[in-house]
Amino acid sequence: MRDQYPVLAASLRDAERQRAPIAPLRDTIGPVNAEAAYAIQNINTEAALAAGRRLTGRKIGLTAKAVQQQLGVDQPDYGMLFADMLVSNGEAIAAERTIQPRVEAEVALVLERDVTNADATVADMIRAVAYCLPALEIVDSRIQNWDIKLADTIADNASSGLFVLGDTPVMLNQIDLRLAGMVMERGNEVVSLGVGAACLGNPLNAAAWLARTMARVGRPLMAGDVLMTGALGPMVAAQPGDTFNAQIAGLGCVRAVFA
Repeated sequence: MRDQYPVLAASLRDAERQRAPIAPLRDTIGPVNAEAAYAIQNINTEAALAAGRRLTGRKIGLTAKAVQQQLGVDQPDYGMLFADMLVSNGEAIAAERTIQPRVEAEVALVLERDVTNADATVADMIRAVAYCLPALEIVDSRIQNWDIKLADTIADNASSGLFVLGDTPVMLNQIDLRLAGMVMERGNEVVSLGVGAACLGNPLNAAAWLARTMARVGRPLMAGDVLMTGALGPMVAAQPGDTFNAQIAGLGCVRAVFA
């Protein structure tokens, strides 16, 4: 099966370039074959780096227990964040930058220290975090109609698309992330509600999991990395002309505008 990995990886790159979603990959690699899916993801990570894209962080997916149960897994997954995926707060997002976008509100952490140990704890993450920001992740899928299982989303860079960061950094000692409430509106309609505790009990728990995992796979978290720690509430489909505003208590507001 391994000889199929480069072909499947290339099909995902083609789908993104052509904005034409493809059939799920699970029929080839199996619905819960995380090892194969991460191998495919890594092929595309290496291809992106070879093309000159700059790795600037990681994203954590599947942090909500309900979503884990839906996909039949008991832990999150991860994907890569590249510099060209960052959208400025309130910047118009051109339609051709996404395929079938959805929006979710998250806490972003920015590191000031490397975290290279495979047994990283929450205390290690507290020492490593420079500041927090409110964030919106524009998740996207190269798989037709979001018809995904675990292997599909992992191979597809954890269904990454774009991400938007707020403008005002907040120190960890100024906020209890576990209790940070989130309200996301589309226009004047509330479309998602959540709280930091929805993210593995605390976004710092998610960050520690990510640090351990990244150290084990040889891509440890480094100073300057942005960590998107996972959704605080349900994700919402986006259409051209939509504007999303998320308010996270203690962190402030962040906005995504779809041109």
